[in-house]
Amino acid sequence: MFDSGIIAFAFIGILAFACQWLAWRVRLPAILFLLASGIVVGPVAGIFHPDALFGELLFPLISLAVAIILFEGSLTLDLKEIRSQRKVVQRLITVGAAVTWVIVAVAVHYLFALSWELSILFGALTVVTGPTVIVPMLRTVRPNADIGNILRWEGILIDPLGALLVVVVYEFIVAQGQAEGVLSGMLAFVEIIASGTVLGLACGWLLGFILKKHWVPEYLENLATLSLVFFSFSVANMLAHESGLLAVTLMGMWLANQKDIHIGEILNFKENLTVLLISGLFIILAARLTLEELIALGWLPFALLAIMQFVARPLSVWLSAVGSSLHWREKLLLSWIAPRGIVAAAVSALFAIKLEQSGEPSAMILVPLTFSVIFGTVVLQSATARPLARWLKVAEPPPHGYLMIGANPVARAIAKALKKHDVRVVLTDSNWDNIRAARMDSLETFYGNPVSEYAEQRLDLVGIGKLLGLSPERSLNTVAGMRFGAEFGQQNIFALQTTSDTRLADKHLDGEVHRGQHLFGADMTFSKFSSMLAQGAEVHSTRLTDEYGYGDFVESNGKAAIPLFGIAPDGKVHTCAIDRKFEPQSGWKIISLFTPTLVAERARAQTQPV
Repeated sequence: MFDSGIIAFAFIGILAFACQWLAWRVRLPAILFLLASGIVVGPVAGIFHPDALFGELLFPLISLAVAIILFEGSLTLDLKEIRSQRKVVQRLITVGAAVTWVIVAVAVHYLFALSWELSILFGALTVVTGPTVIVPMLRTVRPNADIGNILRWEGILIDPLGALLVVVVYEFIVAQGQAEGVLSGMLAFVEIIASGTVLGLACGWLLGFILKKHWVPEYLENLATLSLVFFSFSVANMLAHESGLLAVTLMGMWLANQKDIHIGEILNFKENLTVLLISGLFIILAARLTLEELIALGWLPFALLAIMQFVARPLSVWLSAVGSSLHWREKLLLSWIAPRGIVAAAVSALFAIKLEQSGEPSAMILVPLTFSVIFGTVVLQSATARPLARWLKVAEPPPHGYLMIGANPVARAIAKALKKHDVRVVLTDSNWDNIRAARMDSLETFYGNPVSEYAEQRLDLVGIGKLLGLSPERSLNTVAGMRFGAEFGQQNIFALQTTSDTRLADKHLDGEVHRGQHLFGADMTFSKFSSMLAQGAEVHSTRLTDEYGYGDFVESNGKAAIPLFGIAPDGKVHTCAIDRKFEPQSGWKIISLFTPTLVAERARAQTQPV
């Protein structure tokens, strides 16, 4: 039905968006819905046939897409992030990979009666986890920094390693029975390492040099990067089959760890492109399956999944973590999370076809078996990893906290009120007197410019998901909004109006969109808030009940109490802003600025004799 190119591409795009949106709404990894939709439109309904649509271009397109995904993932591999747990990562991709390889190979051999050659090949395939499933799962699970960094590094580095292992085993299978069988495998290993390393580092250096010298305009940087990624991948593969994955990984790591190269825009572009490619690839590869292949496997994939989940992964993690600073709770969560992803799916499909053509008919079982492992690990782990992380107390808190630009009296008054309700607040300022005053109030601070490179490396944003621009300097609020808008979401960027907002014409106001939503009412400015505090105004909280609702609060206090925040029973904080609905319910706590008059009246009422 969808075998014509334009209709098929449009259909994949709509289906991919629907799966990603649904995943966002229910807070589950999108791969679940992508795989399910691919199976429905492919083997179940039979309305989408990737092989008929793409023909011989299918696997080259898949290979290029995987290269982009791996490159984007490696751009995030800053060596400073993993310094404390580098040995754990090194062991996971060596000792841990070897343990998984051996255990899975033995299990497949005896469960499915495959030859040792195919069993060892499948074991190499399942070593791969990959950023396509790890990164979305980390967004949902939100483990602590050590766990998150270890899983991300392992997932990205293990992809080229897994592909390398598969190539070596494949070369051995093809050359078996010949005297040079082992020699052929070893030669393939050396060729892959050499080609991938040389091409990857050379292209990484070249791109870094071009960017540093500003030889291309900014609007062409993404095109230059994408072109060099394709060049590195294709030339490396031409020199040694499957060495392209190693090349693009090393290329990305080289760029990520160069001090004088700014890759923010490149990374944003690649992130958006990666979401599109991951979505399309999972739908296409899942649609290539047939119901007969899946049904023929029976219950045995469940036994294999149990061995991988409860034997292979825990053993590899605990051996890799010997002598590390990881707590047993962290090791337990690491032992649970190891979903398989797009590289395993793509490589299994590619080599199954090659082996079948070379006289191994039983090789076609590799594809449905790989997909059953992918689907099983993703479904099980995505459904249980977040509750397990919370139970083990190794998950980051929900991002209900605030990053405040400014540590002046206004920011300190608001921060103290939020802190009383266990809301994490970090105040940033370059004025030492403000920082010192905030620390005297036992508030968490960051001394320095929040948009500096220094802050990029040292500002702890765990549990922080919103920004309040509370500086009297309008430009600083604007720049901070631009910097953190992409990270927190533009809907979570707020700023208190300054005097210049009310005086200057629109054409003189900078970055209105980036600065965020105006806080606390149309007539509230930083100067007015500061003046009210100086005259005796105070920030207090009020609990709403069934008997005393928000309407009663407004009626009894009028304009003498200016609502600032609402805290729901689940701990979520709602910010009062212009053109933003604020409808507190029973059980909420309202944090308000009480005017000096209301403060005085409350004080007199408390001192009057009963």
